[in-house]
Amino acid sequence: MNRIVWIAMVVLTTLSGNRALFAQNGVVNAGEVKQVHIGKGQVNLTTTHAYIQISVYNDSVIRVRMDRQMLGDDFSYAVIAHPSAVSATIKEAGDQITIITRLIQARINKRPFSISFYTPDGKPINEEENGLTTSWVDNTVTAYRKMQQEERFIGLGEKNGPLDRTGTAYTNWNSDVFGYRTDQDPLYSTIPFYIGIHHGLEYGIFLDNTYQSDFNFGASNNRFSSFAARGGEMNYYFIHAPSVAGIIQAYTGLTGRIHMPPLWSLGYQQNRYSYYPDQEVLHIAQTLREKKIPADGITLDIHYMDAYRLFTWDKNRFPDPAGLVSKLKQQGFQLTVINDPGIKVEKGYAAYESGVKENVFIKYADGQLYTGQVWPGWCHFSDFTSEKGRNWWKQQMRTYVDVGVAGFWNDMNEIATWGQKMPDNVLFDFDGHGTTHRQAHNVYGLEMVRASYEGARAAMNKRPFILTRAGYAGLQRYSAIWTGDNRAEDDHMLAGVRIMNSLGISGVPFTGMDIGGFTGNASVGLYTRWMQVGSFLPYFRNHTAVNTKSAEPWSFGEEALEVSRNYINLRYKLLPYIYSVFYEAMEKGLPVMRSLAINYTDDAHVYDSRFQQQFQLGDAFMIAPFESNQQYGAIYFPAGGWYDLYTDEQVSGGQVRINTLGMHELPVYVKAGSIVPMQSLVQTTAERPNDTLYLHVYKGDTASTIVYYEDDGQTYDYEKGNYYKRTIHYDHQLTLDKVEGSYTSKFVNISLILHGFGPLQQVKVDGSVQSLQSSGISFLSPISRFDPQGGYATTAVCQVQTLSIKNSADRIVVEF
Repeated sequence: MNRIVWIAMVVLTTLSGNRALFAQNGVVNAGEVKQVHIGKGQVNLTTTHAYIQISVYNDSVIRVRMDRQMLGDDFSYAVIAHPSAVSATIKEAGDQITIITRLIQARINKRPFSISFYTPDGKPINEEENGLTTSWVDNTVTAYRKMQQEERFIGLGEKNGPLDRTGTAYTNWNSDVFGYRTDQDPLYSTIPFYIGIHHGLEYGIFLDNTYQSDFNFGASNNRFSSFAARGGEMNYYFIHAPSVAGIIQAYTGLTGRIHMPPLWSLGYQQNRYSYYPDQEVLHIAQTLREKKIPADGITLDIHYMDAYRLFTWDKNRFPDPAGLVSKLKQQGFQLTVINDPGIKVEKGYAAYESGVKENVFIKYADGQLYTGQVWPGWCHFSDFTSEKGRNWWKQQMRTYVDVGVAGFWNDMNEIATWGQKMPDNVLFDFDGHGTTHRQAHNVYGLEMVRASYEGARAAMNKRPFILTRAGYAGLQRYSAIWTGDNRAEDDHMLAGVRIMNSLGISGVPFTGMDIGGFTGNASVGLYTRWMQVGSFLPYFRNHTAVNTKSAEPWSFGEEALEVSRNYINLRYKLLPYIYSVFYEAMEKGLPVMRSLAINYTDDAHVYDSRFQQQFQLGDAFMIAPFESNQQYGAIYFPAGGWYDLYTDEQVSGGQVRINTLGMHELPVYVKAGSIVPMQSLVQTTAERPNDTLYLHVYKGDTASTIVYYEDDGQTYDYEKGNYYKRTIHYDHQLTLDKVEGSYTSKFVNISLILHGFGPLQQVKVDGSVQSLQSSGISFLSPISRFDPQGGYATTAVCQVQTLSIKNSADRIVVEF
């Protein structure tokens, strides 16, 4: 027998045996490609067992759809982008098809079908695992990807565990997890998007499938990573860009970005489960003002309602809601109220009667309304996956808007019910694509906050604040999210930081956690440390449960009060910077709170368990959280130069330093070359700061840019060009570009504050020589209480040079 023929027969026999083995064991892969149709930016394939569509969305994104039946309607709650008219080269040669964009080369093998991704010059980015590829076991479809040497994985949204997820596995099924463990999975929300990192390359994979999904990053095996869905299509977007930031930008280009939040929502929020009656709420507000603790919001938990009935007020506890809101606003406070999706089954209850009449509640397969038990008792639930259900919810929300409520906290929307086991045969409209609970579960919270956002925006005609516990990819378009019912423990504080970092990597910039812990009682040290960390988080909310001790800043003694007030004061001074970072999130999708893995992706130190909690606020600040009982802590300084925020001590990058830790100061550093706009201290964002913008410039060897941004902080007029925006560059000189937008800045003057410039006495402003003034500034006020470890605390002072200039709308150049 001819040797070549013999080899071919052996190969065919082996392949046939493999196919038989797959079929015999209930595992079905796509098989061989039988038909190919190449269109503009798209390839459609029919294989032995599947139908496949591969589409080019843009230079950075290629989408893959696969199913064992003809592909259905192209429908997504997460993706709002459409393929662009990008130029892609598609070629078919023998058993391979290639798709090449400016950034990606996709290779499609026909026998059997597989798809792998490379750089245009052929470097492997993400390859299918030979022999496994993509396959089905019953209704579960799994894509198996080759594990690259020393590959790291980050992201996946609201997940516990380490920053580098290599060796772990996760399930996405939105769950009500009261007092969850720091290793518990799943949690409340689903964002099936992660980033892989290896050999100086980064890629993202977004599995847009709302069924329960599973991600394995090498857990219990050393062969592959995988992502799977327990129903529906294999439908994923492969993303490649030159940086992690670029991948996040591309992902949020698909799933959307935030609107500018109301400015008041970035101030300090005082919450409790629960503040009642109305006089207690007013007492909390008055005490915050008397003790000079800046604050902007107070939140009401479920006890404001009449027997927990949604869209009602307890007439004894809150006899005059509109009057309460008015009194709070007079003191500079906005009110947020909790909303749960359950509507009590009770004759005569307006929301129940209306919902039944309008036919908006979810049903069983036989047409009977589904009933689940939550706080009010037995409840029906609006079908937020139907336009009719969302519109009904929007109308109900007017009961809150009409009395002046400005914030809407969406809770229990996983859906949570007592027993935590909604039946699979509950049906949902799914916007005309009728389906069961299995497919609708993970997206229910997203569609609830969509209804809340759209309803509040229409009724208020200004920006609402929306907060959610559950959600799905794309939730950032409508809502902030917090990390749920955490515990008053040190490991929960640090786990919360990691979870929020992961949410930021996954496209969600407006995040928070219950400062001080929801369950249990924090020690004085833990509470104080948590308040310090909270002042640098996107959403700064203090919250504790009903059976815990009070957790207002004055509840832990004078020393804790002074430290907490110091950091709240600092946050309010930093609001111009924080607001500008939120603008960057709106424009580019970058998070406000940033894992060091975004800017220092290839530095192995940032994944070290000692340093994985460190994070950046925007690009300028680096914060290093530690347990409250630690006396010393190791801090890693990435490449570049860094300034101690409090002393201006300069630290070279690329090293680990051991810091002495104390109750009064949280380790915070500013990156050399940074530009940080600040304002005078106010007690609420409703109070106008003085007319000077303080522009802190930190000398460095690398160029940097910040887009400074202002608007009215309340309306959507910025969408019509009513904003103040100027790009500021630092590269051995400071350039303030010409102002864009029609909004008039609240700052008439700019005070330049120069850090690290040495004995500089003069600068040139637009060619004119100006003299500098030397002075000392402090970011924190003195703590007067005796510290047993070190006597009386002293206040660190930075020695700086300052210069005042007019805030001209024209271009300004400062030469050093």
